[in-house]
This record gives sequence, C-alpha cells and structure tokens, in this order.
Amino acid sequence: MAETPDYRKRKRTSHACDACRHRKVRCDGRQPCTTCCNTGEDCSYGTEAIPKSKSDLILDVALRSETLLRELSAQLHTVIRSNTNASSPGAIISPRTIDSAQNADSHISNATLSAFHASTTESILAWPHFDDFVALRQAHSFSVFHLESTRAPPGRPSSAVPMHPFATKYEVDRLVHSFEQTVNFWYPTMSSAMTRDLASRVLVGSLDESMTSCLALLVMALGCASELVCSYAGHEAPAADELESRRQRRLMGELYFDCAFRKIYLAQAECTAEAVQCLFFTALFFAFQQRPLQAWSFISSTAAKCRLLLSYPDSEGLPDQQECLRRIFWSCYILESDYLAELSALPQTGIADIESSVPLPGEYHTHASQADEEQSSLYFLACISMRRLLNRVHNLLYARDTGVGFDNQQFPSVVAELGHQLEEWKELLPPPFQFAVDLSPARSIPGAFLRQRYLTCKSVIYRPYLTWALSNTASAPAVNHFPAVVYEGCQSCLDACWLHAQNLGSFPHTIMIDTWICSLSMASVMLITLAASRLTALRGCMSPKVAEMGPHLTQLLTQWMHIPGHGVSPSVLQSVKLIGDVSVSLKMILR
Repeated sequence: MAETPDYRKRKRTSHACDACRHRKVRCDGRQPCTTCCNTGEDCSYGTEAIPKSKSDLILDVALRSETLLRELSAQLHTVIRSNTNASSPGAIISPRTIDSAQNADSHISNATLSAFHASTTESILAWPHFDDFVALRQAHSFSVFHLESTRAPPGRPSSAVPMHPFATKYEVDRLVHSFEQTVNFWYPTMSSAMTRDLASRVLVGSLDESMTSCLALLVMALGCASELVCSYAGHEAPAADELESRRQRRLMGELYFDCAFRKIYLAQAECTAEAVQCLFFTALFFAFQQRPLQAWSFISSTAAKCRLLLSYPDSEGLPDQQECLRRIFWSCYILESDYLAELSALPQTGIADIESSVPLPGEYHTHASQADEEQSSLYFLACISMRRLLNRVHNLLYARDTGVGFDNQQFPSVVAELGHQLEEWKELLPPPFQFAVDLSPARSIPGAFLRQRYLTCKSVIYRPYLTWALSNTASAPAVNHFPAVVYEGCQSCLDACWLHAQNLGSFPHTIMIDTWICSLSMASVMLITLAASRLTALRGCMSPKVAEMGPHLTQLLTQWMHIPGHGVSPSVLQSVKLIGDVSVSLKMILR
C-alpha cells in the first residue's frame, strides 16, 4: 500500500478546510487545498482533533478514489503530450485530443460520458468482423431507440376512476420495509422519518390531491414492485399460491402507481425537494417496467430540477433537504450514465459536467437500523465511484474523435492505468461487499451486484486489445504470433465477459432497475465472444464452458422481461433473440 501523504496525517475536525466547508464545496484535504489556491483564500483547518467516525471512514474511501482518478488524468495528460512530441507515422493524434490534454487540469474532476461513443451494443454489431453474419444483422437491424419509441404506451388499470388498494397495517409495514431494504438501500434518498410519515398517511387514508400523497403512493408502488422482484431470487418452480401472490403484488403496484401518476403534474409544476423525489421515484418505476425512454425522461426532469434547487440553496431550509437533493443528484448521475451507455445520442442533462462540485453523500438517516444505514451509504458510494470510473473508461477509450481505444500507439498505457484504477476500486470495498473474481458466491447480494459492475468495467477496459487482435488476423493467425501483452489483454477481456455472464443471477437491483441495460450488456458479451471465437489464435483465451453462456442468459432474461406484465420491452426481446442466435453460431464454431 502506498505511503500516506503528509497532508492526510494532519489533525482535523472534518475533511474540508474552513473556507471550503463555509462555501459548501469539495475540498481535497491538501494544505493549502486546491480550491483555496485557485481562489487565493487563506486555507486553514480546525485544530481540535476529533476521533474518526464511521462516516469519516466512508469519506476516506471516496476521497482516496478521487485521488486515484486525479492521478489517472494527470498520467494520461503526460502520455498524450509525449506522443504529440514524438509522434510516429502510425499514431493518430487529432487537434481535439491535444486540446483535451491541454485543458485536462480544469476538467479532471468531472467524469463525463461522451455522446456518440463507440462502445454501445449497436456499435459492436456494426464491427466488420460480423460482415459474414448477414442474417444475424438483418434479424436485429432495428435500432433500440426505434423499437422503444414506436412501442405502445404504458397500459393502465381498466378502471377509469382512481382506486386505492386496501391495505392493512401489516401490509403497509411490509411494503414500506420492502421499499427501505431495496430501493432506499440502492438509492438512499428518503429519510426514515419521512418514510414513516408517508406510511401513516396511507394507513389513515389521507390521500388527497397533494404532492405528499403522490409521494406516498409511489413508495407503496415501489414497495410492491420490490416484493415482486425479490420473489424471483430462487430458481425453483413456484407453487400455485406463490404465483397468485405475485399476481396480487403486480396488480397492487400498478394501482398504486396509476393513482400516483394522476398526481405527477403537481411535481412537474413545483420546485421543491418533495417534487424532485416524486419525479425520481416515477423514473424508478418506469425502469422497473423496462421502459427506458420514459425512465430517462423522468430522470432528466429530476436532474434538471435537482440542479436548479442545488444552485439556489435555501439558507433557511432544513439540512436534510439539501442532503436529500445531493443524493438524488448522484442517483441521477448513475442512472443517466447507464442509459447513455447504450443510447449514446440521448441529450444529456449536464449533471456529469458539474458532478465534481457536488458533495458526496453525507450523514442522512435513511433506515431505522444504523447498520443498514451504514451499509447503504457504503454501497451507494461504491456505485458512484464505479460509475465515475466507467464514464472515464468510455470517454478516454471510446469517445468519438478523442478516444484512444482504436489507436494502437496510445491505448496500452491508458488501459494499464485504467486497469490499475479498477483494481484499486475493488480493494477499497468494505468487507461485506468484497468478492472473488471467479464463480464462487459473493459474501452478499450487494457484493454480487458490484462484482457484475466490476466485470463489466474490466471487459470494457481491455476490449481495445481484442479489437487490435481482430484487426490483425491476417498477419497474426497463430497464438505465438501475438505479442504477449496483446494475448494477455485479450484474455482479460474474454475472461471478464465469461465471468460476467456466468455470474449473472436474480439480484433484485438488477431485475428491478437494470433488466433493460443488462439485456443489452449481455448481448455485447455474446457478440464479443463470437467475434473472438472465429480467430484460432484467441480460442485459447476462452473458457471451455463458454458455450453455456447463451442458454443461461436466455433463461434469466426471458423470465425477467415478463415480470412487470403488460407487454415486453421490444429492445429487451430483441436482445434475448440476439443472444440466442449468437449462441447457436458460437456452438457451431466451437464444436
């Protein structure tokens, strides 16, 4: 482990200097800090030492991740500059690449996702390596956006009159508990006090034409959806009573959401923290229904209103409201990036451009149990830091015009550093979320979900080695003709793809929020594996059980796409069919 810098050994009362704490901006802890150096202010810290609390330890993890990311950007700046000064005829260095390097110091903190990046599933299917698979391309020629934009509108319950489902105290408590343990664990944006208040409102039937009633109904709808997806954790065939229970949960969730959606105009018209929460939870329910365009639309509305309120903080407002807004901001940052990863032409809200100026999650009482609250905060920070790293990977390697992923002169050093950053992220995970990079069960369901994120990131980081090998098949038909570093890079990419597919399971977070993005991600895994399987030189990189991926993925995704009811997402259905078709071709090549 690297030696701790002197500026991290000082006594302190917080992680921010007095000036940064007063201005409510992020402080890097240096003495003097970067912000004070830029503004010319006196940089001083409190002198009374206070023992580190658990929240301090959480922030230590986040701050260390930030330092590592800054080091990555600085090293990339050095690499590009050196290549510019000693460029070879084969090097591809555009003016925009040089400009990006020269302006790195002013942008290194923002982890953005470039528009029209070249790492979507549709981009992979367009690779020239699939030119021989004419039928495969023709069968899956409709764009994801076209499929989703021409889809029938969301169905509504048959009753034209809004009907609140009757729920006993036991049922309300159960649904609220389900909401807290799933949605509010993954995206801890609602205080436990507010959750209890909303539950009381539902119990007494105080549901009027107000935004608070809209929020209460959304919590109940998400609680029903959470119970429904959690019932799919096991793979055993459900009994008749379980099937009926699932039908009831689905119906109740639809009724609650229908009642809430009739009031959503109130949230669209107001600019309050409560309005932001309503818009955000509506986006999550559309994500559960596997409607990416509707989910993205409400994520965008949430992000825009959240940015507005964070730009004009209420000096007399409650601290909890500001913390709530910041947490919703970070949740939108994660979710928007997930959608942009596959629909790169979607207009962006701009939250990624300012994310370095928004404080990371702080103290906020989201759960009755302190242990649950701490675990939720740690999980949220882990997801934020992974999404930031994924954005940097996409941007540095696959951004249009400036990405170096297809430049054999530049990508090796960038890939090496990104791979180092990924391993550092893994090592920083707290014990409950740690995992082994194999097929053994993770210590926890959150840990299993984070392993999937890790494997996704690893496969994307090392993909340039695979594309390099595929583009040089004519001159290097055998394994021993590839440089060792290329072979190892291909193996890292293909191992990550296979483990990503085989470790996929019915994790509630994946089913409820990420089924759509997961279907496309897994289609990418299958396409990459198919392309590699055609090259004899790369078959040694592949697991002997690689042909098992297709049936495993098809079984899971086919089950998940029917969970919300009222039709199937056409882009998820196309992804499942693509996985099946690729699986057939893969078996024919490997037999």
